[in-house]
Amino acid sequence: MYYDTHVHFSGSAADTALMMARAAAAGVGRMLAVGGNPELNAGAVAAALAYPERVRLALGFDRDQAGAVAPDEHMEILRGLAASRELAAVGETGLDFHYRPESAAAQCDLFAAHLRLADEWRLPVIVHTREAEAATLSVLDETAWRGEGLRGVAHCFTGDKKFASELLERSLAISFSGILTFRNAEVLRASAAYVPEDRLLIETDTPFLAPVPLRGRRNEPAFVARVAACLAEVRGDTVDRIAAVTRENAERLFG
Repeated sequence: MYYDTHVHFSGSAADTALMMARAAAAGVGRMLAVGGNPELNAGAVAAALAYPERVRLALGFDRDQAGAVAPDEHMEILRGLAASRELAAVGETGLDFHYRPESAAAQCDLFAAHLRLADEWRLPVIVHTREAEAATLSVLDETAWRGEGLRGVAHCFTGDKKFASELLERSLAISFSGILTFRNAEVLRASAAYVPEDRLLIETDTPFLAPVPLRGRRNEPAFVARVAACLAEVRGDTVDRIAAVTRENAERLFG
């Protein structure tokens, strides 16, 4: 039923096998393995190789990697990693000024480099944005994009309807995570009710952000069903329809 569009794989092969079995039992048929640093990129590659019928691959360097080396060096590493593999997306990448405001300029440079590479490869980009709304929109606007259809996805969205509208105008889908189920997430639930059906995605952001009532546990793809259930309630829809719509949207974006 479900397509989890954001999973970080970092455990052992045995741990991953158990997690994949639980996902299958919960109806999770597809997932996107997402990189972000050397460890997460390696984990994503390993999962995609081990489960090619269920796992698609995205590679990138997130905001925590900004400033470690020049953006061009990061892109050369990505070119090497992708040389013999089929990628579904570039990422994750983006901006987070909550934890690392001092690296804002370096984050913007790295984000723009990912956008240029995604444009060159004609792949969608997975965008993280937290407390960096204006800068995120600015980098998107200043970086060329020659593709058609959706440019990518704002993953683990936490913003209000205004920011959602601005991202939609820039050809992004919007993905909701377990944060949607949190008690204090009323603004986010209003955004989830607002986003057009053809731009909706769901994710777990495994191993982070387990949904209610599982907060405090390590997140995993099996729990994406709880995100779908909350989204269905917010939108006055059925879980089956939310599962179908988000799966179709994910397949259109990531294959």
